[in-house]
Amino acid sequence: MKQNIGKGDRVIRLILAIIMTGLFLGKVVTGTFGLILVILSAVFLLTSLIKFCPIYLPFGIKTNHKK
Repeated sequence: MKQNIGKGDRVIRLILAIIMTGLFLGKVVTGTFGLILVILSAVFLLTSLIKFCPIYLPFGIKTNHKK
C-alpha cells in the first residue's frame, strides 16, 4: 500500500473523527445515525493512522506530495 493521504488530510480526518465520536458519546446523535457516525469516525481514524484511503485509489487522488 502506498501512502496517499497527506498531513493536512490526516489532521482533518482526526478532527472529524473526534467530533463525530463526541456527538455520539454526548448523546446529541443517537440511533441508527449515531451508529453510522461511530463507524465513519472509526474509518477516518484508521485511514489517518495508516495514511491510506482506498476510495482515493480508483480516482488517482493523492494528498501527500512527497516523492
